[in-house]
Formats: sequence, structure tokens, C-alpha cells
Amino acid sequence: MSSGGGGRRKKGGHEEHEEHVNHERWLVSYADMLTLLFVLFVVLFSMSNVDKKKFAELAAGLSEGFGASSVAMTGNVSNLEGAGQSTNVVPIDPGTNPGDGGSGTEGMTKEQKDAVQRALLAASRKEASANAKAATKEAENLKEIERKIADALEAAKLLNQVKFTINERGLVVTVVTNEVVFAGNRAELRAGGRKILDAIAPTLAKLPNNIEVDGNTNQLKATTTYYPSGWELSAARASTTVRYLIGHGLPKDRMSAVGFSDTKPLIDPKDPRAVTMNRRVDVVVLTKLNAEQAALLPAAAGDDAKLHTGTTTKQAAAEAKATAGTTESTTESTTPHD
Repeated sequence: MSSGGGGRRKKGGHEEHEEHVNHERWLVSYADMLTLLFVLFVVLFSMSNVDKKKFAELAAGLSEGFGASSVAMTGNVSNLEGAGQSTNVVPIDPGTNPGDGGSGTEGMTKEQKDAVQRALLAASRKEASANAKAATKEAENLKEIERKIADALEAAKLLNQVKFTINERGLVVTVVTNEVVFAGNRAELRAGGRKILDAIAPTLAKLPNNIEVDGNTNQLKATTTYYPSGWELSAARASTTVRYLIGHGLPKDRMSAVGFSDTKPLIDPKDPRAVTMNRRVDVVVLTKLNAEQAALLPAAAGDDAKLHTGTTTKQAAAEAKATAGTTESTTESTTPHD
């Protein structure tokens, strides 16, 4: 028997004491927290650790992609507080275009920069020389076209009705329209105009060049009778000329018509001749050169860049012979004799 509920109980002949209360269980949780923090910092450290070899390969790849001959990125290793390693990126030369495969001059020696500059100048001179040669050859071709047209006009006794110019657009055949090609305020071709176009059409039809016809009016303030303004009149004259040339063998896919009204005078409007000279139709044999080469055409053409009467093949041969004779005479006069 037991005396009261607070006595000891016996089991198997032994006394059983009350469970001892543990006042240090917080140490277990604290140790778990420290372990987790340690693992966290280990993971962070491993993430911040840069593989030198892999970074060098990445830097070399980027450098090659940007066209640089040397490494464009450098991995400088330094131990920072609380971190592993860091990298510094060398800035790319602002003058470098990543898309053109070239590299800037950042990091080059003076000798290397001078070599690059000489190479650029040499390339520029080579390109300029090629453009000049192309312009000179094109000017000769256009002059040959002029001679063929002049031959046809001379045969029709109409050479004095047409003027020629070589400019950056090509060969310009100017037909003065003063009551010969078109009547005043009208866009219907007259007999004289048809004869001129009949003479030049066969030569133009054989060319591979595109042909543009420009209509121009003079600067007189007279009111146009059949058209709202000089714009419509000049465009109508250009279109009439184009249609006539197409009907005489020129392919229409190489033709175009433009009206300029009085905005492109051939000579100064104050000149007394402007009334008749600026009232004209220009048939332009367009050059096939690019813009840079075409800009050199006036210089390559020399005096032919000015408004002039066409030179026939016969006249050109006579001029060449005279020039050759003058050159031979000059050479003989400068040669020493015994």
C-alpha cells in the first residue's frame, strides 16, 4: 500500500525518481543556427569565386569578337572584405565600331598608331585614285556620245539648235524650245522639234543608260494660257518629248520626265538671252557612276563641263591632229642639236 499520491512508486523492486528537468536545450537550437549560417557563407563564397582560366577564355572571346588584337578585358584579382575575387573591365575605345571588325588605337604605341594612320591614308589615296580614273573614263564615254549626236545633227543641219554640257548627272543635251520645238504656252511638238529628236533618237536608243527629260520655262511672269502654271507646262513638254522618243525606239522603262518650271535657269535671268535660252528641254544621258565618282565628272570633263556646241567626230579628229603637231614641234624645239 502506498500512503498518499506523492510517494515513490516501485517497479521491479527499484525506486523511480521524477524526470530531471533539462535547462540547456537552447544550446541545440543555437548550434543548428550556427551550422546553417556557416553553410550559407560557404555557398556565398563559392559563388563569388571566379575561375581564372574560364574568365581568361571569356575575355579572349570577347576581345576577338570586338576585333581587338590584344585582350580587351583583364581579370585583376584582389581580396576584398567579405568577398572572393573581382574583375576590372578595360573600356573599349569610343572610336571603335564593333560591327566593322576594326579596332581602336587604345593601348597602341606611337609607332603602331602612325602605321595605322599611314595605312588609312594609303587606302584613301587608292580609293580617290580609282574614283578619278572612273570619272575620267566616263567623261570620255560621254564625250564620244556627244560626238555621235553631233554628227547626226550636223547631217540634218541642226547642230546650232542644240547645246551640250557634262556635269555630275551625265551628258546634258539642251534643246532650246524658242518657237522651234514648242509654240508659246503649248506642249505640242512642232516640226522643228521633231526633226531634232529624230536626229538624236537613234544614238540614244543604242545606249544602256537611263534617259531623263527635263522641261524648263523662262522667268517671264506672263500668265500661262492653257496650263495653271509653269510647273504643268514644263512637265507637259517633258512628257511630250518622252513619248516621242519612246515612239522612235527608246525603251520606256529607261525613260523619265521631270518639270522644273523656272527653278533651274540655264543662264542668269538678267541676261537678255535668258528669255529664249532658259525656255528649253534637257535630254540627260544619266551616268552609271556612284555619287562620289559622279561628283568628279565636271573636273574630268574640263571645258566640256561648260555649255558648248557639240563637237563632231571630224572636228575632234582635226583637233587631236593639231594638238599632236603642236606637241611634236615643242619637243623638237627643246631637243639639243649638234
